Amino acid sequence: MSHRHSYQWTMSLILLLSLVAGLMFFSSAAPIAAQGDDTPTPAPGIGDDAAPPPPSIGADIPLTYFGPAPSTVEKELIGPYQLLQSGTVDQAARTVTLPLYRGQLASGEPVWYILTDTDDEQNAAALGLNYSAKLSYSDVGNAVRPAHIETDGSVTFERGSVDFSPEWSLTPGDTPNPFPPSDFQPGSVGDAGYSPLAKIGSAIYNAPVIAFGVDADAISFCDGNPDYSLVHDKVTAICPEDGTVTLALTTGFSFARPVLYLSTEANDPLPATMERATYAPALLDLGVGRDDSAFSAVERLFAFVNGPTGADNPQRQGFNSALSGEGSPLNVFGGIPTVATDYSPLWDVNAGEWTQAAIDNGYRSRLTEEFAILGFVQQGWVTGPGGAPFGSTGLLVNCPVVMRLL
Repeated sequence: MSHRHSYQWTMSLILLLSLVAGLMFFSSAAPIAAQGDDTPTPAPGIGDDAAPPPPSIGADIPLTYFGPAPSTVEKELIGPYQLLQSGTVDQAARTVTLPLYRGQLASGEPVWYILTDTDDEQNAAALGLNYSAKLSYSDVGNAVRPAHIETDGSVTFERGSVDFSPEWSLTPGDTPNPFPPSDFQPGSVGDAGYSPLAKIGSAIYNAPVIAFGVDADAISFCDGNPDYSLVHDKVTAICPEDGTVTLALTTGFSFARPVLYLSTEANDPLPATMERATYAPALLDLGVGRDDSAFSAVERLFAFVNGPTGADNPQRQGFNSALSGEGSPLNVFGGIPTVATDYSPLWDVNAGEWTQAAIDNGYRSRLTEEFAILGFVQQGWVTGPGGAPFGSTGLLVNCPVVMRLL
């Protein structure tokens, strides 16, 4: 092979690898609105397109000639794979439709909930849930509420109510740094006994509450436009008569693979508001800052305070971008099912801030996997907020991963 042809072949290979590894994103700005508006809008970021480009780009053959993704042969391989298989994902709408369950509190109030994860591996496979061995270590303090099955098959929860009546609101801070917001209010708040985690028999289930204390006819919004004073802010449609609920998803990454996830609760009002999730103070009983140690129930999530901004910027990422209405913050998860063995839907938020030196040198960019982020931390280009040491912020979010897009 001549040097000229060798050079052309090498450059073609580099371009091909770049196309395979690179992701194209199309952000749709989501206006920030309160529950009282006539047309409630989902949280910033719903609608982000994190799907990779089709393999036909840059090829001389049409898309129809390409075979199935390797993930259809073996789920751990590259390609789209639905992790939470109990529901139906609409990738275009960025939603998932899941079974809606009706249970009750011990005091009698109706409890409408979903199931997403469990530490029972066999039942996870049987019900199409995510398996999380780490949930076995979550039964501390009020973090898990006791529950039992009745003779009719319904579940009775011993404690924990949720108030969905608060009006969600979020006011960004002043530009160019809208994070932290100047004012915020989560749209639903759990009492001191509420946790999405429930122990039924010997297994722990992630069972976020979608509506509480109301009958089926009050929350029948099968065609959409739900009343957010009655249901979770992630709901786009709910149909008790069909036993289904459709929920909005958010885009993120895990080890450079784009994912869709569902945000349901947080242990602090700030992330609960930003994720349009329920504030559940009982989750404060879960330990953070030790995700890879023995007996830890959590896994790390990496977020950026001051990532690149610009709705059309392919490097866009972070809280400043999200609060500017540019889309999801594109948070980076640690291990998820099929990628790692230490998945947990309980994510310990590790927030990073690019240093001014990193920005001046042009190093600030979109990062999509854990060890690349930790490498920038090790080199001093990323710190904790305000220059603090990088690590856990103490904030915890319940975000079951629904689908892997690559």
